[in-house]
Amino acid sequence: MATITACIFDLDGVLVDTAIYHYKAWKRLANQLGFDFTEEENEKLKGVSRVRSLELILEWGGVSKSVEEQKQLADLKNSWYVEMIQEMQPDEILHGAKEFLEAVRAAGLKTALGSASKNSETILQKVGLTHLFDVLIDGNKVTASKPNPEVFLKGAEALGVAPENCLVFEDALAGVQAALAGGMKVIGIGTAQNLPGANIVVAGLHEVSIDLVQTV
Repeated sequence: MATITACIFDLDGVLVDTAIYHYKAWKRLANQLGFDFTEEENEKLKGVSRVRSLELILEWGGVSKSVEEQKQLADLKNSWYVEMIQEMQPDEILHGAKEFLEAVRAAGLKTALGSASKNSETILQKVGLTHLFDVLIDGNKVTASKPNPEVFLKGAEALGVAPENCLVFEDALAGVQAALAGGMKVIGIGTAQNLPGANIVVAGLHEVSIDLVQTV
């Protein structure tokens, strides 16, 4: 069994929960276009890129827009989202996330962020987690969305660690699939029913120990 020497973390739903901000921004956009957008639909966008999320929302609303119009709408949604995350505070870090990151660092393991978000750097700065990462790979540095493993493979490469020595933490099925496709082990955050394929599933990082990391 390969020894884990690096941990790669998704952002939304693993370290912080920005789903409510995405939901509010997408709902505002949908309402502006003349239809509604539900929290259940928002759940289906976990781990999905902004461009693909907009395509899905327009499909659900039965609205057709040109490529240029879609770009303008995606930028508008993002501007609203960025306004909201500017107010984020350290108390929005999910239970046990900071403590586990600190334990990972103390154990001598390398850390990377592997997120589809293009606003990950802002979020990490606002909640005070930036210093706990060796590498940040996000939507600004990749072209393919999960379940394509690009974001995790780039993280491993930047850390100088082979994929088989990396452990990914993900809350979305697309992210679990991306980690597996990249040849990595993965701990799912959520429920086993929603994250088939994950090596282990826990409710949150507060349930993970360094000892558990090495037994995955």
